[in-house]
This record gives sequence, structure tokens and C-alpha cells, in this order.
Amino acid sequence: MDAVLGASNAAFATIGVGPMTMQQYREQYEIPIPRFYERLLGRMPSQEEWLRLDDAFQDRYRELSPACGLTEGVPELLAGWQAAGHSQSLLSMYVHDKLVPLVDSFGLTGSFLRVDGRSGPPGGQKADQLTKHLAALGEWVDPARTVLIGDAADDALAALHAGAHAVLYTGGSHTREKLEPVGVPVVDSLAEAVELAGQLTG
Repeated sequence: MDAVLGASNAAFATIGVGPMTMQQYREQYEIPIPRFYERLLGRMPSQEEWLRLDDAFQDRYRELSPACGLTEGVPELLAGWQAAGHSQSLLSMYVHDKLVPLVDSFGLTGSFLRVDGRSGPPGGQKADQLTKHLAALGEWVDPARTVLIGDAADDALAALHAGAHAVLYTGGSHTREKLEPVGVPVVDSLAEAVELAGQLTG
């Protein structure tokens, strides 16, 4: 989130919006992202502004992300889920060609049946991407026995659209107050999220 905030503040600067604190960002962040920028500007950004915002975000994120580490306990949670006989995959709205080497740099590629990043233009919602992701997994995955663990309300909406379950984690882009109205479980740690996923899938 530190890298996301730094990259977002770099993007805001291109349209004359001052930097945000983490709390301000998490209270105001919204997907689809153009709507977030509309709230900040008081109008929808032009196509030229949108491209400038996205370029600035991506450039700064590339600079900041190498210093990011995994959330504490993640390798153990991934290994434990596999050891219990479950499978897992990764879907991100980060562009695919940049996501794959990033996941590999953490030594996590082998933990997932599939790793998919965003294809197509930036700024959209996850529902269509998740539908394609689940379809690509084919017989490996039954959506009704799948749990999406995410950190944004859009993650849960995508899961519900695809006929899957969702658990939302408060350690990311949204506050608890913005996650709870979606109506899925909201937790404060990834360990809780994994435990709930196990309960939801039986």
C-alpha cells in the first residue's frame, strides 16, 4: 500500500491534486478508478488526463514496488493451504506482463495453478477478468467452491458475479467501513481470511 499511495500521489500531481495520506486514500478510493479521479477533480478526467494519470502511476509504482515485501505470514499461509489439499490461483488488475515476473521474483509462481494480470485497458472492474480467469482454470475449479480473498469492494462484487464466495481483507485499499456494506465477511488479517475460506468451501 505504501507503493500504491506513492504512485497515486505522483498521478494526482499531474492534475493538480495534492498528496493524500493513507487514511484519506483508503476512505476515498473507488473502482472503477476513473470514478475515483472524478471525485477528486469534481468532473470526469479527459482521455488525455486519464492517460497521463495512468502513466504517472505506473512509472512511480515501478520505481517503488521493488522495495515491497510480502505481508508477514503469506508464504506459510500459501504452503499450508496447499498442504491441506486445496488449490489456489492469482488474479490481479496489475498488467499481466508486469505481474508475472513480480510474482516470480517472490518465488511464488509454483504456489498457483494460474497467474493472470489485467489484459486490456486500465481502470476497469474485475468481474469480466474473474469470469475469464475461472473459465481458463476449467475443470480444476468449481466457482461455487471458490473463495476470492481481496481488499476492495470490487473484488467481492466480481466474486458474486461469478458465483463464487468472497472474503475481504482490511489491510489494502479500502477501510472496513467501505468493505462491510458489500455483505461478505470482512477480516483484519490474511490468516483469518484463509481460515474463513476453508470454512466456506467445506
